[in-house]
Amino acid sequence: MSHVYFNGFLLTLGLIMAIGAQNAHVLRQGLRGEHVLLTVCVSALCDMLLITLGIAGLGSLFVASPDLMAAARYGGAAFLLWYGARALRSALRGGRAMDFAEHARMSRGQALLAAAGFSLLNPHAYLDTVVLLGSVGSQQAEDLRPLFAAGAITASVVWFVALGYGARLLVPLFARPIAWRVLDALVALMLWAIAASLLLA
Repeated sequence: MSHVYFNGFLLTLGLIMAIGAQNAHVLRQGLRGEHVLLTVCVSALCDMLLITLGIAGLGSLFVASPDLMAAARYGGAAFLLWYGARALRSALRGGRAMDFAEHARMSRGQALLAAAGFSLLNPHAYLDTVVLLGSVGSQQAEDLRPLFAAGAITASVVWFVALGYGARLLVPLFARPIAWRVLDALVALMLWAIAASLLLA
């Protein structure tokens, strides 16, 4: 039975470690030291919800409904384009060194909405959690599905905690303003590339 748990853990870790909009946001918040616990918790809880819904069968509903898939694709693309524009503006204005007094901090409400947006308005998150993990999890024997889900959820929590708090190890690098400009530019390009792939799919 333990192999079902570890299968869920390893499959989720392999999917979630890929660079994406959600990971970039958690990393950025970790580097800034800004609402890290809130960001990590919201990201992990959203993944937990999507994984559970996927294993319960929501993935097949998404695949079978072109309207739902289209709404997720276009809504997610709009969200990513908007955040990409914000990141590019930050890069063009000039990065700031790791001086927490200098940059405008998000409120708790803004941080919560941003973390939820990157988790729930990102169609790639649905593909990974609801569709892919859901399809594999739903193939397990019914009494083993909770073990698979527990392994998947554990991997998500471990990853976001490591990413959000491990980002502090990179703080010396981001003491230089140019590092922030490069990060913001890369984030903008990545978000726009994901949005383009959604619109052109």
